[in-house]
This record gives sequence, C-alpha cells and structure tokens, in this order.
Amino acid sequence: MPWTPGSDASGVVAATGPGVTGFAEGDAVFGMIRFPDLETGGRAYAEYTTAPAAHLARKPASVDHVHAAAVPMSGLTAYQYLFDHVRLPHGRTVLVNGAAGGVGHFAVQLAKTRGAHVIAVASSRHEAFLRDLGADEYLDYTATPAEDAVRDADLVVDTVGGPGAHRFLKVVKDGGTISPVFHGDYRREEAARRGIEFRGGQVHSDGAQMEALAALLEDGTLRAGIDSVHDLADAAKAHERAERGHIQGKIVLTVAS
Repeated sequence: MPWTPGSDASGVVAATGPGVTGFAEGDAVFGMIRFPDLETGGRAYAEYTTAPAAHLARKPASVDHVHAAAVPMSGLTAYQYLFDHVRLPHGRTVLVNGAAGGVGHFAVQLAKTRGAHVIAVASSRHEAFLRDLGADEYLDYTATPAEDAVRDADLVVDTVGGPGAHRFLKVVKDGGTISPVFHGDYRREEAARRGIEFRGGQVHSDGAQMEALAALLEDGTLRAGIDSVHDLADAAKAHERAERGHIQGKIVLTVAS
C-alpha cells in the first residue's frame, strides 16, 4: 500500500508523453494496461491513469465507455486463446464452458467469426443472452451435463476449470484441443493417450489486437455484455457482485465526468 488495482480502462487522452505519435489529446481510447506486470499494474481504478501507447487502441465511436471498458482483458483472453494459441481453423465445433461470463461470451462471438458451430454451456438464465450472441446450441448445465450431451467437439474452451474439469475429455474428440482459462484437473495423461492437446497461455496487453477487437465492435460483429455498473466509490460492491458468481458479461466501474 498504497496500491491501485485494475488493468482495463476506457477514457480520453489528457496528455501524451515524448515520442507518442499515434494518439493526441482528446482521443477516446481503451485497452488493458501493463498486464500481466502486477508490480506496476494498470492502476485503472482511478479518474486518471497512465498507459503505454502500445497497450491502447482508439475506442469505436459507436461504443460508449462503459461497453468499451468491458472488453480489454476478457476480449484479449478470448482472442489470444482462439487465434494465437489454438489458431482456430474455419468451420470447427467449439464448446464454450462458462459461456455467459466475461471471457466466455467473447469466445462465443469470436469463434463465430471463424464459422464455428458453437455450443454454449451456462445456467438457464443465460439462454436468451447467448443465443442472441450467436450460439448455435445451448446447454443448461444444471439440467444436462455437457459430458452427457456432447461428443466429438474439436475444441473446448473451459473458463471454469476446477476438480471436475476432466469431464470434458468425454466431450472433445481424439486429437482435439482443450483450452483451459483456469487451473483444473484434466487428467492429462489420459488426454495424451487420446492425442488431446492443451493450448492456452497468459493474456497480455496488446494494442494491435485491441485494434482488431475495436473493428469488430465497430461493425457490430462483437458486443460486450454488461452484468452491472458501479460507481468507482462503490468498487467494493462490484467485487461483492463478482464473488456471488453467475455473471452475465462484465462488471464495470464508472468515474465522475
């Protein structure tokens, strides 16, 4: 202490440092700042912060700051998993577990840009939300476990993990891929015998990829779901909401104009 948390931000450039040519005072920008450098951090829970220019992109004019602020970490995680680590080919079957959450709902939409057949797994209250985002199939895990209903998926993006994660070995085909966003017991020796690969990695700040996400937001291909919005002064309430789980989209903090 003192320590300011937060890595995702959307705002207006107040000033630029020496040598910055890509942005100017007054530009609306967004991005994930200095992640995963937890020592310096993004310091985004604030009215003012600083950011490397290489971590930012111009905010699409069609998207407000609340929706833009919801994108960076979750959007980049989904983007980097699907397009950097997996390099998702066109037309595959992709199951997204925890599909209504931050990373999950972006993974659903980004997989669709590759012509994927997307199976979304979430609780019952999220069905309309996920079908509206383009999910081809929906599974309410409280009624039908994915391992009882799905076979031969090319890719499982698991945003939940945990001790029961190995159940997705039944879902993915031999030679397929599992992308775990969080740690879990995937029984990797069994997976190796079936030629199942695990692909993923630590999300990192990337302004060029934020520009790619911005283009998808601008043309409506990508949308950010908002679970709730809280004032910066009520940040503790935002964390309490996160701890209750079953989030639909993202939780956003706003600052006074």
